[in-house]
Amino acid sequence: MKKTTIIIILLFFTISNSFCQKQSGEKKQYKICTIAFYNCENLFDTIAQPNDSEFTPEGINKWNTPKYYEKMRHLAQVISQIGVEETGMPPAVIGLSEIENISVLEDLVKTEPLKKFNYQIVHRDGSDYRGVDCALLYRPEIFKVNTVSMYVLKTNIPNFITRDQITISGDFDGEEMTFIVNHWPSRRGGEKASAPKRNAAADLSRHIVDSVLKNNKNAKIIVMGDLNDDPTDQSVKKHLITTDKKEKAFNGIMFNPMEVLFKKGIGSLAYNDKWNLFDQIIISPGFVLKEGNDYKFYQAHIFNKSFLLQQDGRFKGYPFRTYVGGTYVGGYSDHLPSFITIIKEIK
Repeated sequence: MKKTTIIIILLFFTISNSFCQKQSGEKKQYKICTIAFYNCENLFDTIAQPNDSEFTPEGINKWNTPKYYEKMRHLAQVISQIGVEETGMPPAVIGLSEIENISVLEDLVKTEPLKKFNYQIVHRDGSDYRGVDCALLYRPEIFKVNTVSMYVLKTNIPNFITRDQITISGDFDGEEMTFIVNHWPSRRGGEKASAPKRNAAADLSRHIVDSVLKNNKNAKIIVMGDLNDDPTDQSVKKHLITTDKKEKAFNGIMFNPMEVLFKKGIGSLAYNDKWNLFDQIIISPGFVLKEGNDYKFYQAHIFNKSFLLQQDGRFKGYPFRTYVGGTYVGGYSDHLPSFITIIKEIK
């Protein structure tokens, strides 16, 4: 009896009365779940590897065991709270970036705030020169993985290597869903000069989306990640092919709810006193179709609680990161998490 009660709490959370509608004298009830993304900002262990000499006890950052476990506790604290106000539970699925290896993820899901949720891990070692990858955590009572694929970004740019795009398909509470977790190339060298790299990454994501839509035009696909571009930039608008209006999301055009937030001045990271929204969650038309009793898009958010922001000093109001100017300050990440909620009526 106890086990059944827990599953009901996990999957069936009634949306507030302001949203519920009456039908035959009764309020509708909905399943509601959170899908999230979080750039963990250099989640390295302390063991020396060829490409991560900075994050070792002897390295420039003096990265040691106490700092490592403080970082773990902080990330777990954040993940355990994302979407709780909206759904009553932490994310059903969360994409992560800047992950060194599967070991750090194993440590993360064992932390006190997360272990009771039994998060499972999808990770593959990728091609990035720094050795950081994208990954996915999921709650197995909601999502079951069927296939995992890695896509390497190949370009004509000499000596260019970046993060692979990891694609996970599976059963999300009875529905087939595909998650594409990204960390597109940075703006190193300047936004304009580096734009072709992100355009190429967007083209690769678009290729993956099209390959799924070819088999099912109403497929549920979520492209998430640190795109190193804003929702209005060319890589997102023209190469991934997105819109900020649900009614225009058809024939493969992706709906980007993050563009709506960005136009309101909401961001996920700050630089030179300007907010950018690089951490995006973009969805296929299947999530905004009116017909069908299946999961639909409900809301989009940036998780920007005050404890995630610098409280004083030069960078007051910026995301509270682990290092500032080479000095350890023991924060969380230089990015804020993004998340969406999806809902499904309980018949």
